[in-house]
Amino acid sequence: MYRDNSLMPKEAVRLAVLGQIAQQPMRYADLAAAVRHFTARLVGPSLDLMAPSLELLRYEGLVEALDGSGMEDNALLGVTEAGRREFETLMKAAVRAPSTDDLNKLVITLKLRFLHLLEPADRCDQIEQLAELHEAELARLEDLRARHADEPGHLGAWLDHDIGQTRARLAWFADLAKSL
Repeated sequence: MYRDNSLMPKEAVRLAVLGQIAQQPMRYADLAAAVRHFTARLVGPSLDLMAPSLELLRYEGLVEALDGSGMEDNALLGVTEAGRREFETLMKAAVRAPSTDDLNKLVITLKLRFLHLLEPADRCDQIEQLAELHEAELARLEDLRARHADEPGHLGAWLDHDIGQTRARLAWFADLAKSL
């Protein structure tokens, strides 16, 4: 993790792997394809987001073959108790501001995808943290908009667009918090 307790790219992919099989065990090849598809659709192809070796995760005791032995026989993989603890640690990690970069988009999307796997109190904490992130982003954008309000060009319109999207996200998180 970075110093601010946010996820590095390899940890985001680890979260994707562990969350996927925490929901339901998967065959080795299907798991690798599912994680690759999900991350590539959110951030495009990236060497930073290469999936960790599933064999390494097995060696670390985070996943286990439920039948078969591994890649060579396309074993059914499941998450271990240590893997579940690692998953929860990754889910509770901070998200870096601003939330507009591709890695943060991936991390936020993964948190929302697997939020239902956390205990109710942890779900509420994660929603609160994500809302606070967007509140800080809204304040930053509004300050920038006020500072450049009288400038010619399209900056004001672009910032208004970003401010509108951020307000919509905050409203969405407020609705989500009410539904938990």
